[in-house]
Parts: sequence; structure tokens; C-alpha cells
Amino acid sequence: MFQLNLATIFYLVVATALWAGNAIAGRLLVGSVSPISLSAVRWALAALILLPFGWRIFKRDSALWQYKTRFILLGLFGVGSYNVLLYLALQTSTPINVTLIGASMPIWMLLIGAIFYKVKPRLLQIIGAVVSLFGVTVVLSRGEPSSLLSLQLVLGDLLIMLATILWATYSWMISRPGKSTERQWPWADFLMAQVFAGLLWTAFFEGFEIAASHAFVELNLFTVSLILFVTIGPSLIAYRCWGLGVNGAGPTVAAFFANLIPLFTALLSAAMLGEPPRLYHGMAFTLIVSGILISSISSKPSQMLAT
Repeated sequence: MFQLNLATIFYLVVATALWAGNAIAGRLLVGSVSPISLSAVRWALAALILLPFGWRIFKRDSALWQYKTRFILLGLFGVGSYNVLLYLALQTSTPINVTLIGASMPIWMLLIGAIFYKVKPRLLQIIGAVVSLFGVTVVLSRGEPSSLLSLQLVLGDLLIMLATILWATYSWMISRPGKSTERQWPWADFLMAQVFAGLLWTAFFEGFEIAASHAFVELNLFTVSLILFVTIGPSLIAYRCWGLGVNGAGPTVAAFFANLIPLFTALLSAAMLGEPPRLYHGMAFTLIVSGILISSISSKPSQMLAT
């Protein structure tokens, strides 16, 4: 049974804050590191850091081999494709487009749950999705929703849409009962299995970038610092926190927390530019949190969340 408590809220907020930083770092690295190379280097370093803690996953009697098909899919949807698509999207799309489209995740989470997992969305979850999405619209439009009418879609927008759908699928997969969910595994083993599978997919995609002569990495203090950040924060810490949060709150409610990413992105961008938070940031935060709370209301008074 899923329950939303303070620990789960903490995990999901930390994950979304770090992924907001990942979007900024990815944008800052445009022109210095090719998108798939960035993903490949990021996950290769993450695997090396995890290896001393999760090396047992490669033993002959490890459950990894029993559930290899599942982890291949988890690695593709969560570590491999999503990050490659995100960095590719940032090459042509604007941050406002990327985060706005990514804010559709609760809708996709509800649809995937209903179609593939036979979890019928509750009315309050649908209402919460609308309220939370409106909050995202407020922060992305800087308090002027009419400005969204001037947005133009590009290839990057389609890529981040696909990435969002794949991430919603990944979140449902890691929350399902069974021996191949995070609750039944040592945390390092479960994350190592995903990173290893995702790294294989990323290496496969990197082959195409190399073949097209589009792969490049400029190493300097600035790029190395950002690569280390996306390796440790948005990769290891955020994925661990997201896994714990999804298993605690359930994939549907966890998706509403993802709407905090554009808010955190706006706040971090403002901080980097020396701009103080604006009134619309507070309005957006109130709406997003309201959407989370509405979606978390259970039909049973004894629990905050039931799916």
C-alpha cells in the first residue's frame, strides 16, 4: 500500500531539485560536450562510483541474470533513452518548452497506469493534475499565460515528449510488486543493475554519434565540474531518491512532484543571474503543491494515498 509521508516527500523533492540542476547543467554544456557523449560519460563515471558498493550484482548467482530482460528495459527507459533524449532536446529546444512538455508527466502516468496496469485514476488525481499543470504554466509564462501562445514547437519538443512517456513507463515498472523492485534489493545492487544496463544502451547510441562524427568533449575546469555534478547529483543521488519516493508514494503521485522541476529550474536560474524570486514563483508553488495534496487525498480516511 502506498503512503505519502515526510520521508517520501523529502526523497521526491531532493530528486526533482537535482534534476532541475541537471537541466541547467545540460544547457550550459551545449557546445562543449555533445549530447550523447555527455550521457555516456555521466553514466560511465556513475558506474565506476557505484562499483565498490554494487559489484555483487555481476556474480553468476546474482538475480540480475534472472531478471535481465526487465533490467534491460529499465535501463533503456530510465537511464539510457531518457537522458539521451533530454540532452538532445536541449540542443534545439528552449528550456521553457522542455520543462512545459515535461510537466505533462502526471497525465502520461495516469494513462499508462490505466492502460497497462489497470489502475483506474481517481477523480481527485485528475483534478490534481490539472491544478498542478496550471501552476507549471504560471511559472513558465512568468505570470503571463498569454505569452505561451507565441511558443513554437521544434524537434527537441518531440524528443522530450517521448522522453517523458518513457520515464512514466519506467516509474510504473520500478513500483510494481515482485522480486525485481527496489524494495526487495540492496539499494546499490538495484541501482547498479539499472546503470549498467543503461550504460550499454547509451554506448549503443553513442556509436551512432561517433559514426556521424558529431561526438566531442572539451575538457576544462568548467565542463569537468558540471560533468561531476550530473554524475553524482542527478544520477546517483536523484535516482536513489526517486526510487524510494516512487515506492513510497506510488508512480502516479510521484509524477506530480516532477512538476516542481520547472519551478526549481526557474529559481536556480534566477539565483545564478542574481534575480530575487518573484510573486508568480510563490503562486506557482502554491498551485503545484495543491495539486500534489489533492491527488494524494485517499477515498479512505485512514490513509493519505491508495492506488
